[in-house]
Amino acid sequence: MLAISRRAWLLAILSAILQVIIFPLENLYVLGWIAVAPLLIALLRARPAAPLQLQGAEKLVAANPKQAFLLGYACGILWYGGTCYWVFNTMRQYGGIGAFGAAGLLILFCLYLALYHGAFGLIISLLSKRSLRVALIGAPFAWVAVELARSRITGFPWDLLGTTQVDNIPLARISTYTGVYGMSFEILVVNTAFAAAFVVHRSRRRVLLMASVFAACLLQAARMVPAPAFPTDHTAVLVQANVPVLEGSDWTRQYFMSSTAGKNASLVVWPESPAPFYTGDPIFRTALSELATTSHAWMVAGSVGIQNAEMSQQQPTHIFNSAALVAPDGNWDGRYDKMHLVPFGEYVPFKSLLGFAGGLTKEVGDFSRGSSRDPLQAGDQKLGIFICYESVFPDEVREFANRGAQVLVNISNDGWYGDSGAYAQHLKQARMRAVENARWLLRDTNTGVTAAIDPFGRVVQTIPRKTRAALVANYALENATTFYTRHGDWLAYACAIITVGAIIFSFSSVSLTPGKGRPTE
Repeated sequence: MLAISRRAWLLAILSAILQVIIFPLENLYVLGWIAVAPLLIALLRARPAAPLQLQGAEKLVAANPKQAFLLGYACGILWYGGTCYWVFNTMRQYGGIGAFGAAGLLILFCLYLALYHGAFGLIISLLSKRSLRVALIGAPFAWVAVELARSRITGFPWDLLGTTQVDNIPLARISTYTGVYGMSFEILVVNTAFAAAFVVHRSRRRVLLMASVFAACLLQAARMVPAPAFPTDHTAVLVQANVPVLEGSDWTRQYFMSSTAGKNASLVVWPESPAPFYTGDPIFRTALSELATTSHAWMVAGSVGIQNAEMSQQQPTHIFNSAALVAPDGNWDGRYDKMHLVPFGEYVPFKSLLGFAGGLTKEVGDFSRGSSRDPLQAGDQKLGIFICYESVFPDEVREFANRGAQVLVNISNDGWYGDSGAYAQHLKQARMRAVENARWLLRDTNTGVTAAIDPFGRVVQTIPRKTRAALVANYALENATTFYTRHGDWLAYACAIITVGAIIFSFSSVSLTPGKGRPTE
């Protein structure tokens, strides 16, 4: 078996670097149109052809499945390391894990999730058994299929490729039909065109390259097209509490209330907090009820919900990461319990093997999962409330709007991330949920970014990070639902089905041609 060429390894590394810098903090989103192209070229021009001599010139052919997996896997390890580097500091500073353990956990994290990049490489190799053209045509479908697998199998769809273009309003409108996966598909189409210019016959390289550059420039230029402002008729106060991430002994009740007097809002939102403000604590309940009464407003407050705390020991006590809803008369009218929990942050997966990583949950213990995504009724408005990490799951957030939510409310504590790129990456993903569902999004975070986001995904109001302040946010209610809200990830599933079908077709086509070698084109 001929080895992978040095050029292929360098191209895979280049692709990883490009895929890192298109996301915040670097945010060089314009490079997204070419970020995956080097990896595709590496996969389809990975090794010298046999026999050894080809009229004095080396001819490169597609990687075999093992080589393609390794190229994609290496690219994925570097991408996750460069994008999610913040995992190290979070686990070290707040997880009770030493530097060596945190580094080991980050490495395991990258090694595990990079399997998806490896799977993409493997799929491209299998498709190339039929021809390079089939591999190129199938690349956008395969990429979206792998992104869907990241979401459904591992549950970590962090920084899906399509989120890089959330500021490109005309282009991002595609997501109202397809979700963010449609954006990823379109970006991969352009990347594939760039790759094709270096993979197909040289006589067509200039034409393909010019067409690719033109397409990328035209699609990126859409970002400069102005979009109208949305009218507003409601006001909310989003409290940015700036509660420090400290040990439990240092948390005091001075942090759990902020004045909203004189704001004249119909809704007050208090963020998810690192402090354990229990819904069963009478002092906390009284203070929250009094604030709702004096503000004459509905209140949403991040808190820790308890179930079966005083019941028989036959019924286990359940602890939830919750958002409590308090009416203007002080009554507690509802609660949303977070359904998609953060691994190592809110529960420890495979605890018997990874119990050493339980430091992040030591203050409140493991959380239980909630059971409903029904919106909460707050006067004349239905609130679709989701908490922190849930904002990165397109199909889950759309359920709130599909069940009648007229405005989305995302409460979060991004203080765990510090000043790394994670807080900006998180914001960008949350903004895409507003676009997909054509809903206003009120995003209230403990340390920032706290913002009002319109149905085009624009941050129309915000306040500085890491300050104790309140944002008076204007918004409106929306009742119409988008195609994506109603039908979910249909495109992603279609891409997965097409990818599987293409792989089967490639194998069957090769098997029907006895003696035919691997195509080189």
